[in-house]
Amino acid sequence: MGEADKKGAYDRLAEVIRSCRACPLYKGRTQAVPGEGNLDAEVMLVGEAPGKTEDEQGRPFVGAAGQLLTEALERAGLPRPTVYITNVVKCRPPNNRTPTEEEVASCVKYLREEIRLVRPKVIVALGNTAGSALFSLAGLKWRGATAERGRQVRAKVEGVEVVLLPTYHPAAALYKPDLRGLLEKDVEEAAKLVKRGRQGRRTLLDFM
Repeated sequence: MGEADKKGAYDRLAEVIRSCRACPLYKGRTQAVPGEGNLDAEVMLVGEAPGKTEDEQGRPFVGAAGQLLTEALERAGLPRPTVYITNVVKCRPPNNRTPTEEEVASCVKYLREEIRLVRPKVIVALGNTAGSALFSLAGLKWRGATAERGRQVRAKVEGVEVVLLPTYHPAAALYKPDLRGLLEKDVEEAAKLVKRGRQGRRTLLDFM
């Protein structure tokens, strides 16, 4: 798919997301929040759902947790414009509660389209909701964020060969600062996987 075709497909998807009424969350949103970033990104980061600031601005990860994530990306040599960032659920749940299974089921089709469009090499699952959704799409069993964190799992999602790398959500690292180092380590590992893949001596999957 050419660059113009890919941008057109993204614009159409973003418009569908912004007008979506597939679940009751639309009733309380300011605006839905499509993913954003490099449509040819090698690294995709997937979170849970928009928070208050994201709901207001219509962009993912722009609040305090987003700032922490942006800093981790910069430190790892993955400036935010080089990656693609999105959430499993595109509308803010009331009081930032965890999305329900029904809400995830209604919205995950958009994440599937984003993966098919971007075709990343590494997908970083930020937190339990993202990890559970992505492992389900890959036909894998999810054991929880703490158990899975830091694993590198070769998988096929929407026909795309990827490495799934689960870690903690940046919001969790805000509330528990001891998790921040683990989050940063995992983001750095995503950058290393991509760098090794570019070297051409071996594929990403040789490092699994």
